[in-house]
Amino acid sequence: MSFLKNLLNSKKGGASEGWQTLDSEAGLQAAIAQSSEKPVFLFKHSTTCGISLGAKTRLEEWEIDPEQVSFYYLDLLSYRPISNKIAEVLNVVHQSPQVILLKDGKAIWSTTHHAISAEAVKSALTKY
Repeated sequence: MSFLKNLLNSKKGGASEGWQTLDSEAGLQAAIAQSSEKPVFLFKHSTTCGISLGAKTRLEEWEIDPEQVSFYYLDLLSYRPISNKIAEVLNVVHQSPQVILLKDGKAIWSTTHHAISAEAVKSALTKY
């Protein structure tokens, strides 16, 4: 992805190339089911928060291989009930911004705020 396209996506607050939009409970259930086949990351993003934008920008440094891992993007302000469902179903305390790693239908790792980075998610993949 070009620098300019990356910058424009960040300013719009939308999902980046290779990320799937999470906007329904059915989508959440599909992501959880998919985690039995390959690791799944959920990124919860507040489109009005500077810290969240910084986390999103750091994550965009990672070129996602969709064959190896799935990455879902949740616009927290538009789909807060889905974020609540994530907390309920996966037993993860709500944070924003937040990245959650799913494997075999369970949340096995998460990080928030300034700790979110491409390196952090790549490291989580190697640990789990």
